[in-house]
Amino acid sequence: MLATAFPSCLRGRNCAGGSDTVLHMSEALLKTDLGSLPLLARGKVRDLYALGDDLLFVATDRISAFDHVLGSGIPDKGKILTQISAFWFEFLKDTVANHLLPSVPPPAAALLAPFTKQLAGRSMFVRRARMFPVECVVRGYLSGSGWKDYRATGAVCGIALPPGLLEAEKLPEPIFTPAAKVTTGGHDENISYAQMEAIVGVETAAELRRLTLAIYAKASEYAAAKGLILADTKFEFGWVEDAGGSGHIVLADEVLTPDSSRYWPEQSYAPGGPQPSFDKQFVRDYLEAIGWNKRAPAPALPGNVVSRTREKYMEAFRLLTGRNGLEGA
Repeated sequence: MLATAFPSCLRGRNCAGGSDTVLHMSEALLKTDLGSLPLLARGKVRDLYALGDDLLFVATDRISAFDHVLGSGIPDKGKILTQISAFWFEFLKDTVANHLLPSVPPPAAALLAPFTKQLAGRSMFVRRARMFPVECVVRGYLSGSGWKDYRATGAVCGIALPPGLLEAEKLPEPIFTPAAKVTTGGHDENISYAQMEAIVGVETAAELRRLTLAIYAKASEYAAAKGLILADTKFEFGWVEDAGGSGHIVLADEVLTPDSSRYWPEQSYAPGGPQPSFDKQFVRDYLEAIGWNKRAPAPALPGNVVSRTREKYMEAFRLLTGRNGLEGA
């Protein structure tokens, strides 16, 4: 069962009624339209709606690269991301609370029924949380921007590392490197731990770091058993109020997906250079090859790049969840 917090009619099974436009299997869902339901935001991938006092996350098939949403999407990408996140929320529930709600109230379910085709397999009903304005990044291997930083300074985000490390080499121990969220577009900005303490407070910073490292340790061990290396990842956390006036931290948004994490196949791992991965590097490589200037408008992708990228996402889904098919397909 998929823990997307929706009744069966919103997970691609039969339900009565509905006026939603049927999406062909080969089409990518680039934009949602849920009628009168209040749209709060459209991110690079997710459309966020108000559903009473709570929220509805809908992951589209949009794909971004170099801070631009591309002109074509990847069919089923939103379902893959949602169902990988749902898997991890369930797997990690004894390590950290999350924002998923167990079910949609009947009045809200009736309101959403006409939009089943848009929502099936790609939606999450979640508690509204006050999100902390930091990205909690953990790095277990030296790659990406961390490798560039290390080559220039011998450190990653100000954390000194031993000399002579290779690209993609495993670090002596995972490091926590927070980033400040940028709301106007562009990459989030790396910050020091002291800066994070100033933003969220000393106690909260310590707890977010503890949770981040604990989640990474548990997820890395699981991924390794599936033949995958979890090189690095990022998490978002929020604060939800409890009935008694207190509150607690929850893990929110997407979790350990190929969009937020760097997965490498263990079988081909070889430190000393870039590693094949399950993220959208295939798309980035194509865009570099055609010489795109990385300015709007972003180009569309040819069919072979779209299909190959979908294959990489599906491969990650199968390896992590042990399932061959998507719900809502």
